Amino acid sequence: MGKYRNNYIIVGALLGAVAGVIAAILMVQRAEEAHQTPKLTAGDGVKVGLGVLGVLKLISDIGTTKK
Repeated sequence: MGKYRNNYIIVGALLGAVAGVIAAILMVQRAEEAHQTPKLTAGDGVKVGLGVLGVLKLISDIGTTKK
């Protein structure tokens, strides 16, 4: 397997953490502009989860070739 595997995992973890922080900042800023507290409903959670699954599917298809 090799060193590249660990590098990909580390880079993926860092990118995921950065994306999560940016998402939280955007959510808080939007709530502050509306003078509300940030809220994430169950429906919003499902939408986010399905979006993440879609992105993961796209990423997993990058390395495969279809013939």
